[in-house]
Amino acid sequence: MTLRVLYVDDDADIREIVALSLSLDPDFAVETAVSGADALVRARRGGIDLILLDVMMPVMDGRTTFAELRALGLDPPIPVAFVTARTQAHEIALFKGLGAIGVIAKPFDPMTLARDVKALCAS
Repeated sequence: MTLRVLYVDDDADIREIVALSLSLDPDFAVETAVSGADALVRARRGGIDLILLDVMMPVMDGRTTFAELRALGLDPPIPVAFVTARTQAHEIALFKGLGAIGVIAKPFDPMTLARDVKALCAS
């Protein structure tokens, strides 16, 4: 089964790296979004199994985007993992407390990103 992932980040270079890293694994189909607002539009359309969400974005940051995604009332809600350099224990606990399935630390290793995402989904 192919996991349909939406990666949300305002940084074009990081979006490209994530898309390329995950698309090398046949278990993933990857879309990208440039902002929280863009992510909300794509989530409403459906067909997404997982959202990887950058925390630090202009206008609508990752936490606000997460709250707006939950406010859409999708049933079931789309699982979300935050992608961030903010990975101290209390920050990870905060993100998980919001309802995220986990956190992927930036910088990440593009060669192991697919494995890391699979591990998050399995937990």
